[in-house]
Amino acid sequence: MRFSTLSTLAIATTVVMASPTTVHKRSPISLPFAKVINATGVLNIVAHDLARYKALRSPAKSATSQDSVISAPADDIGMSYIASVGVGTPPTFCKPAIGRSSTVPDNNVNLTTDSLIIDTGSSNTWIGADPLHAYISTSSSVPLVEPIVVDYGSGEFVGLAFSDTITIGSLVILEQTIGVALLAFGFTDVDGILGIGPVNRTMETLVLDPEAEIPTVVDNAFTQALIPEDVVAVSFEPATSNPDMNGELTFGGTDPSKYTGSITYTPVTSISPSSSFWGIEQTITYGSEIILNQTAGIVDTGTTLLGLASDAYSAYQSATGASLDSSTDLLTITSEQYANLQNLTFTIGDTEFVMTPNAQIWPRSLNTVIGGTPGVVYLVVINLGTPSGEGLDFINGQVFLERFYSVYDTTNKRVGLANTPFTFATSN
Repeated sequence: MRFSTLSTLAIATTVVMASPTTVHKRSPISLPFAKVINATGVLNIVAHDLARYKALRSPAKSATSQDSVISAPADDIGMSYIASVGVGTPPTFCKPAIGRSSTVPDNNVNLTTDSLIIDTGSSNTWIGADPLHAYISTSSSVPLVEPIVVDYGSGEFVGLAFSDTITIGSLVILEQTIGVALLAFGFTDVDGILGIGPVNRTMETLVLDPEAEIPTVVDNAFTQALIPEDVVAVSFEPATSNPDMNGELTFGGTDPSKYTGSITYTPVTSISPSSSFWGIEQTITYGSEIILNQTAGIVDTGTTLLGLASDAYSAYQSATGASLDSSTDLLTITSEQYANLQNLTFTIGDTEFVMTPNAQIWPRSLNTVIGGTPGVVYLVVINLGTPSGEGLDFINGQVFLERFYSVYDTTNKRVGLANTPFTFATSN
């Protein structure tokens, strides 16, 4: 195995241990976040999502394998929900922004990290994708002398593991294991990942101890009695500008102001490979036609679009009369067809969640970002390229989550969904 690059990182050897403190469980804590679209070039969101899907459905690659270290770069992760996260003692931050030329410091110290992609499809938290923001050891930094590797399909990082203090809003999480990147491929205008998926997704990422699980930031916040429940909730709103501060993470519970009605909970599916993610089972109906019978898939903040198994996608395309646009790789429909577009209904347990016709189209104000034509109606449903019945038959990505409130409950191994004020809104 080749890890010659790892030796180039100077490891701090002085460790200052924090004094023991007594903490008490508190109320849920919320953190606003922004949707940012990489504006450095035309963004192929379909290629990004399909690369990610391929990695998600494949068995995890061991961190000790040669392939996981030297795989080729993929498409840039160009459309992300990002949050400001502090690292070290004292923590250092910078504001989420498009392009580092527009980044404005939050304080007057040397900046290290912060603009991290919020990802329910992975569980490692790591920093250092932006070479301009090198990791700076502070009194809380402890080198673990352990190489760490994570492959996202649409990106990858190779680095070393550290234990450090992480600040997320008013949460101050001690002794969080993070990765510090030496090499990172496929990441633009972000510093890394804030992984809030199930803890099992951290297995196979530590090179010397691939069977180890690394507690997530949510797990550690709960263990340290900083939050009342081992739960994180996500609120998105439909984005119509770039960037758009339109999201909220809530650690330790839910925020009733962000959803309407009640939250429907469904157990994490037992069907593999969806079972190792925030996987659920659902039936999808277009109008009155079932296009995907009850099957397993995942809820994923790291995927932009709504991915369907090939047979469901074909049924949807046929029912809508859509054509495939070669410039964007998205389905497109005429204005007349849009006027006749029917609801997409997701039946989860006994509850129906509806994506209206307006929720099924790409924001027309952002058409040019994806290489599209102004005014054209593009649909947000894409073909995953594999038939249903293979255990990961749909991905409810950002376009789904912008219309529904989502809750990820580690203790009870379940996912919650609820309507929001934007479920039936006409925003595109």
